[in-house]
Amino acid sequence: MAVKRDYYDILGIHRNADENTIKKAYRKLAKKYHPDTNAGKSQAEEKFKEVTEAYNVLSDKEKKKLYDQFGHAAFDGSQNAREAGGFGGFDFKNGFGGQSGDYREYHFEGGNMDDIFSEMFGDIFHGGKSRTQGFGGGTYGSSFKNHAFYDSDMGSFRQKGADLRAEVNVTFDEAVFGCDKILHLQGADGKVQALQVRVPAGIDTGKTIRLRGKGEPGMGGAEAGDLLLKVNVGEKPGFKREGMDVYTEASIPFTTAVFGGETVVKTLKGNVVCKIHAGIQPGTKIRLKGKGIVSVKEPNLYGDLYVKVQIQVPTNLSTEAREKLKEFDAACRKQKKTNVA
Repeated sequence: MAVKRDYYDILGIHRNADENTIKKAYRKLAKKYHPDTNAGKSQAEEKFKEVTEAYNVLSDKEKKKLYDQFGHAAFDGSQNAREAGGFGGFDFKNGFGGQSGDYREYHFEGGNMDDIFSEMFGDIFHGGKSRTQGFGGGTYGSSFKNHAFYDSDMGSFRQKGADLRAEVNVTFDEAVFGCDKILHLQGADGKVQALQVRVPAGIDTGKTIRLRGKGEPGMGGAEAGDLLLKVNVGEKPGFKREGMDVYTEASIPFTTAVFGGETVVKTLKGNVVCKIHAGIQPGTKIRLKGKGIVSVKEPNLYGDLYVKVQIQVPTNLSTEAREKLKEFDAACRKQKKTNVA
């Protein structure tokens, strides 16, 4: 086993260094060796762990007092540590107070390092209570960064529970109007939990419903993570959704297309009578304003319903009807020649 270096030597300070000197030394070294600025450099990562371990001890008055008297033995669970009323051991990989768990790295997205460390160590460098905080990787494959810190007042390592992910399937109408769904989720302990979920009206495929506090329990009394439900919306025959707008079709008789009139159109909330102008052409889209889907964020805002007109071609004509259509065709041809002339 490698011999641990002296904490004062690690930070490059004298044993009589004051609190401010300890903070400045640590901040300088932590910025230098931080994993986000030394990607792929395992030696820098080890240095970062080492300086952080040294700082966590020397920045705490009680731990510093024990370290100055007993050295590393104050925290390794040895007889000296027990006699000194030590903390039961600190290991940067496994956390504080002998608690087990994975090593939590600190990662940030973008920003300059001064801003990052200001956020990461804000309480420490602005006169707050001693607390090391950051965003450590979660478990259960979560892509979210979980807030974690060591609370010296409580003497424990705290971390928000990991977010969990699941999927929920809803019908087209359930997504349009909203609904309550009962989900049965099985936890890591094998127990099945029934959970009622409110699906908001207007939600679309791919959107996520966040249930706060329904994820993994937190560590050290910290809050639980969240449950993230990805929504899958089913299809509805005769309707196609694009955002808040809906598209459908209406088939009208040939004579209605020629002379104009009215036709019944199916909407999401029932049938409506729609006016048809004389001479309407196949494929024409009629817009029914406000007959689409409600906005999830604005309950008073609705999309539109677009009705594509299809014209019915008459079949099984009687002899009389066929003769009339021939007369109609002849009249149309005569009018066309007159217009050309």
